[in-house]
Amino acid sequence: MLGYPISIVISDILILRMKILDILQETYIALSSNKIRSGLTILGIVIGIGSVIAMVSIGQGASGQIQSSIEGLGSNLLTVMPGVIQPGRGIVSAGRGSGQTLKNDDVEALRQIAGVAYISPELQRRFQIVSLVGNNTNSTVIGATPAYAEVRNASVADGSFIAESHIRSMGRVAVLGPTVAQDLFGDSNPIGVTIRINRTNFKIIGVLQSKGSSGFFNPDDTVIVPLSTMQKILAGDSFLSTIAISVESKERMPQVQEEAAFTLAEKHRVDPQSPDFSIVSQADILGTLTQVTDTFTIFLAAVASISLVVGGIGIMNMMLTTVTERTREIGLRKAIGAKKKDIGMQFLTEAVLLTFLGGILGVLLGWIISIAVSSFAGIATEVSIQAVLLAFGVSAAIGIIFGYYPARRAASLNPIEALRYE
Repeated sequence: MLGYPISIVISDILILRMKILDILQETYIALSSNKIRSGLTILGIVIGIGSVIAMVSIGQGASGQIQSSIEGLGSNLLTVMPGVIQPGRGIVSAGRGSGQTLKNDDVEALRQIAGVAYISPELQRRFQIVSLVGNNTNSTVIGATPAYAEVRNASVADGSFIAESHIRSMGRVAVLGPTVAQDLFGDSNPIGVTIRINRTNFKIIGVLQSKGSSGFFNPDDTVIVPLSTMQKILAGDSFLSTIAISVESKERMPQVQEEAAFTLAEKHRVDPQSPDFSIVSQADILGTLTQVTDTFTIFLAAVASISLVVGGIGIMNMMLTTVTERTREIGLRKAIGAKKKDIGMQFLTEAVLLTFLGGILGVLLGWIISIAVSSFAGIATEVSIQAVLLAFGVSAAIGIIFGYYPARRAASLNPIEALRYE
């Protein structure tokens, strides 16, 4: 009694296996009978899938590179800036003189907030920098304190960084970013050499480690000088451009940001709802840039997907032609007992197999394009497993969608009329 149902199940499995093998064998014979046409039809899918994979990988790589660059600018970073940031307008003035609202006293007030690890007051200006050998460059000069290195994750490759003694004595010393050092001195060691900034001589005491551009700011193309020297000698301005705050942990950032806003509003005697400053977190900057790159990636992928539609139309056209060419074959198969679903499954399998092969080759093409872009253009790319699975899913869907009508048309042919077809 127990062996009878098992034997039936085994028999059904063997019959199903034979049907699948027969369909695949017939599909292979049908597609290989006209290799050039099948190859050209697959080419449309290959180009479409390859383009989508390449565009998505470039977008994901760019997002990862942006995230790495933003995190490289500082750990758990809050940036206080004068003025008000409005969506789509950047930093704008919130009233007369609001562009200069941050002072050295604000730094001491912010330092008292619980959760603040380091705080770096900064004043930035662009100056022409000239070396004694005659080379010059226009770069960003940042007046900073020793805490700048901790807050901004800056490390010295050669020499030393600014010390408290330089701040107290308004020392005329400078630490060069690697790009500035290369522009001014090439491969020579600049330590101990004098440069001129805004007609004032500075002695080079260090060169920073390279960090790479973050897209909107290049920390390698900067010169760091003591904040007191920057305010009193170079800029003649006692205000600050930014105050960078490093928070002890990521979990405390919202709390510190809220307390910093309240503290500054109280000190500036302004309404906390309408402050004359803005506090931007790393997450805010990263979220905005990631949203831009994601939107751009979706746009590029959508444009590339147009070729998938064209490839799908090509498959439908080929399958309709195949149905016409094999009308007598369809009639003969129906005459000897083939059912509608058998005929439909045969042609639908051919369409899906075409797109499946196109999906495999398209993934390889997209992967090769991604490697080429990364190697020759210097743009980071990242081919994810999600993109590959999406490509196969899309290719299978195209085969089913664009192969359904030809398969249904083949299955609906009248066997008598099909046998009479010339």
